[in-house]
Amino acid sequence: MGPTTKTRGLLQIGDVAERTGLSLRSVRHYEEVGLLPPAERSPGGFRLYTDAAVDRLLVVKQMKPLEFTLDEMRALLDAQDELAAGPAPTRRRELQESLAGYRLLVEQRLAKLEQRLAGGRALHVSLGTLLR
Repeated sequence: MGPTTKTRGLLQIGDVAERTGLSLRSVRHYEEVGLLPPAERSPGGFRLYTDAAVDRLLVVKQMKPLEFTLDEMRALLDAQDELAAGPAPTRRRELQESLAGYRLLVEQRLAKLEQRLAGGRALHVSLGTLLR
């Protein structure tokens, strides 16, 4: 693919992968499953992404270790997008309630990860003790 370049403020997939720390394959996969809007194409056929796509991928990257399903990821991203678009007050409250539910889910999953991390740290300490 030659050197990466910006085209009209758009980023080639290699630039996106570098900015997000994701593989090219992961970026393409997230586009294919609908977590990203379809990329524009350069005259040469290369995928071109916006900064907003990079931001979405960074959110996906945060959700992945918390074991969000693709459907959960899509729903959370869609709710964020809709909220950012300035919906009517009633819809705004609904979206905020939905996001509050996701926030609670994140708290629960973080607690599980912290328990696993504590167990891993304890094992690390006990192995260190055996090596003295």
